[in-house]
Amino acid sequence: MIPAACATLACVAVNAEAATTVTIATLNNPDMIELKKISADNFEKQNPDIKLNWVILEENVLRQRATTDITTNSGQFDVMMIGTYEAPQWGKRGWLAPMTGLSPDYDLDDVVKTARDGLSYNGTLYALPFYVESSMTFYRKDLFAAKGLKMPDAPTYDQIKDFADKLTDKANGQYGICLRGKAGWGENMAYTTTLVNAFGGRWFDENWHAQLTSPEWKKAINFYVDLLKKDGPPGASSNGFNENLTLMSGGKCAMWIDATVAAGMLYNKKDSKIADTVGFAAAPTEVTAKGSHWLWSWALAIPKSSKSPDAAKKFIQWATSKDYIALVAKDEGWASVPPGTRESTYKNPEYQAAAPFASFVLNAIQTANPNDPSAQKVPYTGVQFVGIPEFQSFGTVVGQSISGAVAGQMSVDQALAAGNAAADRAVKQAGYQK
Repeated sequence: MIPAACATLACVAVNAEAATTVTIATLNNPDMIELKKISADNFEKQNPDIKLNWVILEENVLRQRATTDITTNSGQFDVMMIGTYEAPQWGKRGWLAPMTGLSPDYDLDDVVKTARDGLSYNGTLYALPFYVESSMTFYRKDLFAAKGLKMPDAPTYDQIKDFADKLTDKANGQYGICLRGKAGWGENMAYTTTLVNAFGGRWFDENWHAQLTSPEWKKAINFYVDLLKKDGPPGASSNGFNENLTLMSGGKCAMWIDATVAAGMLYNKKDSKIADTVGFAAAPTEVTAKGSHWLWSWALAIPKSSKSPDAAKKFIQWATSKDYIALVAKDEGWASVPPGTRESTYKNPEYQAAAPFASFVLNAIQTANPNDPSAQKVPYTGVQFVGIPEFQSFGTVVGQSISGAVAGQMSVDQALAAGNAAADRAVKQAGYQK
């Protein structure tokens, strides 16, 4: 509605120019596409003085662009989607605006404590969680029943391999298992690190010596490469979360081990062909359950270089609020609301009824322990990553080598030897090794 005093086109143009632009760097996945859609119909209409400019990127590109922007202080973005790896480190360095002074109706105490702690440094919160995830096993109940198979509540990797062998039917485009193969510290390495943890491995010993050539790593990565070659889809070395989500929801995978956030997507009948037949179990273990399921939050943060920090904070509070969760429930159904962030969501009877995985996912999030991620002692924190600044670089190098082994470009031993050298070199240069 144009005020009577401002009825000319020239005046409207001046008002449009006066709007504050908030540029948001975010992840390309269904939850974030939904956020963009709902923002246009709600937040921007309620806040005509704020214009949202979306930069939607694939996971590896998002991380690269966000890191470059914040380390160069360029101020390209006002809101960044980052995670539990970046938030404490960037907060410590003074690169993020603290998430203090939130409006009373935001109800910060309602946000799951695990999520708050993971996004804080020294007691100060530096990002608000959009969703929180662990990892779990998804499977097709109909395919299991047809073969007379039963998925345990807590499977081992040996059992997963046996199921995959029995359920693969490549002639009919049916693959026993889909797993991340796309190179990246947050793509294939997020999954394979939990696999290595389950096989009793670790990234570094207590003196910061890289352990990628250890028997545990070799056994875990050989298992992974062999499993994908025998029972995975073609081109597995190029598949990340989004690609495997498409395969699983399209009925091509008998099993998929990945982020718990996918549960809401797979149970959404509008987007998933298997909504009525998908089952779930814990992420597999092998010699230990320690570190077998990860802990991650995709969260919204404000870089100190933001040109519009107040408008950015207003948007972030709205996007991570109880009201936003209710808007998603109205638009997509309760099973599809952002999970893992608010206690009130898990207490909501409508969510409990629509999301049979709800209590299971919350338990997975609350039992993942970044301070004790391995059967052997480690000098770092983080379940599926090593919580040091250098990991982003050497984790990506290792991911490229392992993806190369999946693609048949090198042997597992060659991939791990190269990765071990890169990891060792990085921590030596950074002064971790004494």
